[in-house]
Amino acid sequence: MDPTTDRASGTASAIEQATMSKALNRALHDALAGDDRVHLMGEDIGTLGGVFRVTDGLAAKFGDSRVTDTPLAEAGILGTAVGMAMYGLRPVVEMQFDAFAYPAFEQLVSHVAKMRNRTRGALPMPVTIRIPYGGGIGGVEHHSDASEAYYTHTPGLHVVAPATVADAYGLLRTAIASDDPVIFLEPKRLYWTKGEVDRSAALPALGEAAVRRTGSSATLITYGPSLPVCLDAAEAAQAEGWDLEVLDLRSLVPFDDAAVCANVRRTGRAVVVHEAQGFAGFGAEVAARVSERCFHYLEAPVLRVTGFDIPYPPPMLEHHHLPDVDRILDAVARLQWEGNARGEDI
Repeated sequence: MDPTTDRASGTASAIEQATMSKALNRALHDALAGDDRVHLMGEDIGTLGGVFRVTDGLAAKFGDSRVTDTPLAEAGILGTAVGMAMYGLRPVVEMQFDAFAYPAFEQLVSHVAKMRNRTRGALPMPVTIRIPYGGGIGGVEHHSDASEAYYTHTPGLHVVAPATVADAYGLLRTAIASDDPVIFLEPKRLYWTKGEVDRSAALPALGEAAVRRTGSSATLITYGPSLPVCLDAAEAAQAEGWDLEVLDLRSLVPFDDAAVCANVRRTGRAVVVHEAQGFAGFGAEVAARVSERCFHYLEAPVLRVTGFDIPYPPPMLEHHHLPDVDRILDAVARLQWEGNARGEDI
């Protein structure tokens, strides 16, 4: 990361330019430095620094007792994290790829998610589970899943999906500081995007969406790797006369009903965009909540643009599977513009 210079003082400031992977690395570094209860665990996260180098250099600085390489045994990794959390530590677990987390699902659902409720609050579970997720890097199955629906359907878990470099840093710090378990979904194809990180800024709260582009015609609701696609679609939509708002959920659980409803009630139309399969996907929950809470404000049914209901395709075909600008604009075109006041205005 390259520190910039504070204009007022002439000294190095806490604002830095970084890739998303570097911002995550910095968040882990700062969490380790600030709290000796924080421990990192995962496959190849020590000497190698992780497959995506998110933990690069941390074992050398903090030692392998706090940045620990584990066997290839995801259930054992998460089970160990449960025990560490019960004894007051704050483990941060890395699952090497999205679908590699499935062997640990029993530990996650039966213990991580339920421990606080099971013990009437006596044993919180401050466990952060980092999962590189989603497609767009030419990976095969087990390496490109978008599995957020499994986690959002599990009571007791918080689920976060940053889409910007700043959120990657801030939300990871917030997740590690939380006394509740957090599934932290890192969009793989955004690891190399660049942006600004202000390490002196207040950490964001979980459950707060952010408007990334204002607009008046319709709202695109999205998160994680689909945010840049939605922003591109919003720019392209101008040629068709549509002024699209883009809302970044950031946090899937807790869900920011207030922000979503306020935006949709203002525009009257909504499209939910995500990479995961559409059937029983997270977008179905979003569409249902919007329909229930904003029904009398809607000019058209809430639509979804998602991955297809298939196992993740081979690399040469993934561009057909992933939502793109054309599919988003096609959905916007189907929002019943004809014959109403809003349509006549465009």
